[in-house]
Amino acid sequence: MFLSVFDIFKIGVGPSSSHTMGPMVAAGRFLDRLRGSPFQAHGLRVSLHGSLAFTGVGHATDRATILGLAGFHPETYDQVEAETALERIGRTREVRPQGLGTLRFDPAADLEFDYGPALPCHANGMVISALDAQGDVILSETYYSIGGGFVVTEGELDQPDQPGAAGPKVPHPFHSAAEMLEMAQRSGKSIAEMKRANERAHRPADTLDRGILRLWQVMEDCINRGLATDGILPGGLNVRRRAHKIHEALKAEHGLNLQAPHVINDWIGVYAMAVNEENAAGGQVVTAPTNGAAGVVPATIRYWLDHVPGATRTRIPEFLLTAAAIGGLVKHNASISGAECGCQAEVGSASAMAAAGLCAVLGGTPEQVENAAEIALEHHLGMTCDPVKGLVQVPCIERNGLGAIKAVSAASLALRGDGTHFVPLDAAIETMRQTGADMHEKYKETSLGGLAVNIPNC
Repeated sequence: MFLSVFDIFKIGVGPSSSHTMGPMVAAGRFLDRLRGSPFQAHGLRVSLHGSLAFTGVGHATDRATILGLAGFHPETYDQVEAETALERIGRTREVRPQGLGTLRFDPAADLEFDYGPALPCHANGMVISALDAQGDVILSETYYSIGGGFVVTEGELDQPDQPGAAGPKVPHPFHSAAEMLEMAQRSGKSIAEMKRANERAHRPADTLDRGILRLWQVMEDCINRGLATDGILPGGLNVRRRAHKIHEALKAEHGLNLQAPHVINDWIGVYAMAVNEENAAGGQVVTAPTNGAAGVVPATIRYWLDHVPGATRTRIPEFLLTAAAIGGLVKHNASISGAECGCQAEVGSASAMAAAGLCAVLGGTPEQVENAAEIALEHHLGMTCDPVKGLVQVPCIERNGLGAIKAVSAASLALRGDGTHFVPLDAAIETMRQTGADMHEKYKETSLGGLAVNIPNC
């Protein structure tokens, strides 16, 4: 099993990696398949199922699907071009993907939200079909958006270690935290060093380094945009952005000896909120490991850089490689999908990743890093995913702030010990998987339970 740092951290577009990025990627994959087929398509049709249907409008799933069929991709997404394309498609009722000519696609008639039972393999399912001149199906594929922007077909779900299984063998192929610690002890390497060696089996050092620095640049730009932007978030809840005003107040108080020690939590929280307000507005973010949890890791890094003596940007790769190692374990052995396991799989996983990364750059041993990840994940167990009105705003934005605060606390607590602890990270990951399996579907990104049904006028 090999999941790259670039699998866990992907540059994309808000508000949701599973409900926005995933459907856009799935549509692109279908177009590629259609280009390689012998069929002459005249039209397209899409049906959304499970969580993609129930919270699809709030998560911009419909927009993302339409844009994906028009040839847009998350990493190169341009918001101005997208709005122009959506207006044209709505008016002409056709898409013009490169290499396929003009295809009929009326969003009002050819994009269906199916509110019946979810498809059998995952809560986030969608079926894309190509039609002939008479409107009959000539090619069809079922896709599942399994969290973090990962998309698989029904057939690929049956293949172990998808995605990321292909490629050369890696020198440190750990499948569990226990294996990771055993390999670290045997090799004398840190978790980041082992992860880097694994990455180097797949790409040159300069490509790896440039890619990681690009990830942080996008994260940092997202924080800065969020801190600088005011106004109302789209979607109809009329949620006001708060990061800008909070940040301005914190800067005004800084150095005046007015701040109690606990105000550092406000700094950590505001960095995360800035990212998730940008995500809610459809801006460019990095999955970490998902869009809904995109603020936790960058907020923790920004806290470390701006507030911890001795922090240096040269160690950001160490942070992100360590975090990616933990994220890969969670994804491989449980889930990072809110529609599958609730928000424990999103913010919980992100907090564990951030805690591990911070512990590593603060000098933690592999055992302390594993302990930090376990502490953070354990104290998110059972967290539901209940977005109000299907929007990635309430409770998601604040939840990222608290996830980052927990990550910092978990790293600090782990560093106070020697790495020995009662609950192994593997046990916490397995508990999260079991809890997600037992959780009622109304608490798993359907907006049919929890806060989503207990807020008046929503």
